[in-house]
Amino acid sequence: MAHSESATFDLAAQALDSFQIEIPSWGFANTGTRFGKFVQAAAASTIEEKFADAAEVNRLTGVTPTLALHVLWDLPNGLDDVPEIAKLESQFGMRTGSINPNLFQDQEYKFGSLCNPSAAIREQAVNHVLDCIEIGKRLNSRDVSLWLPDGSNYPGTQSIRSRIGWLEEALRSCHDHLSSEQRLLIEYKPFEPAFYHTDIADWGMSSHLSTFAGPQARVLVDTGHHYSSQNIEQIVAWLLHTGLLGGFHFNDRRYADDDLTLGSIDPYQIFRIFHEIHTANAEGIAQNVAFMIDQSHNLKGKIEATVQTVVTAQELWLKAALVDRDQLAAYQKSCDLVAAEELFRGAFWTDVRPLAAAWRQARGLAADPLKALQDGGYVELIARERGSRHSSVSSYA
Repeated sequence: MAHSESATFDLAAQALDSFQIEIPSWGFANTGTRFGKFVQAAAASTIEEKFADAAEVNRLTGVTPTLALHVLWDLPNGLDDVPEIAKLESQFGMRTGSINPNLFQDQEYKFGSLCNPSAAIREQAVNHVLDCIEIGKRLNSRDVSLWLPDGSNYPGTQSIRSRIGWLEEALRSCHDHLSSEQRLLIEYKPFEPAFYHTDIADWGMSSHLSTFAGPQARVLVDTGHHYSSQNIEQIVAWLLHTGLLGGFHFNDRRYADDDLTLGSIDPYQIFRIFHEIHTANAEGIAQNVAFMIDQSHNLKGKIEATVQTVVTAQELWLKAALVDRDQLAAYQKSCDLVAAEELFRGAFWTDVRPLAAAWRQARGLAADPLKALQDGGYVELIARERGSRHSSVSSYA
């Protein structure tokens, strides 16, 4: 059924009002590849600068009120840095988002962290996660977002089953220390840096570990962490059905974990994922999904790329909201394949940019956030202020 213009705007406004997305602190810092780092004059080199850049993105888009923090990169002194973070939250009007443990930089983790054959190193890793949980409690952060690089590169060099048991034990211990408001999000990745076996390689392993750890553990889906041509929206549908979907790390990829801006390669995939979430909402399925960006750009401007991704996420979320789900369900029930697909594709091909611009203007935001960023001179200003401090070699964070 066609919507009137006013009804369409009301539907768009309802969809966009319900959508917020978290941005990562590491997305504003100098980064590169495993071969080297690439320096940008405007890159943030302090946690204060990261908060400032995040606040600028939120000022322009109005939908990014939380900043994901990486412990050790952003809180090198752990709990001792919490008061400084709290001050920055107040100064910039931003809240701390997910807390991300670092279980991959210390030399002790060469052969794994929570899955390391050494009981002492496993204990060290668990204690780090417990510190992150405590940081989250003090900053009123709900989610502890856990990614492990653990695995092995050669057959026979590790006991896969032993590592499963160690991981189960570690995650249950971490879960037991969560407050009643916190969640443990367990991410998966099929390969890299481990290339023979990765200890949490897919959504099935993550689902099992979430269930084993306890009722406040959920699966975190990174859209870059899948094999080529994998049906991610089917995974999302299963996780919604089982109540295990905790959140997303959004990026895009051509081959693997390419860290590209959202929708730059396959926007239709994100649309299909969002459709599953909208459908679950319409069916009254209880969920509390965290939408988070996980990107760090070394070629594109960092703030520009972040704004691009946020705006694209809004547009794809809105496109998926415009699917006439009642009519689609009727076509699906009657197996009218062409009509169903054309209705579905029609929503995807709808140009929602005017609707998104009207929504922004109605809420006192710039109609075009990226153009407002370019016209406002913020990037040029910080490039002048920060550029002289950057050397030719920069740390990842």
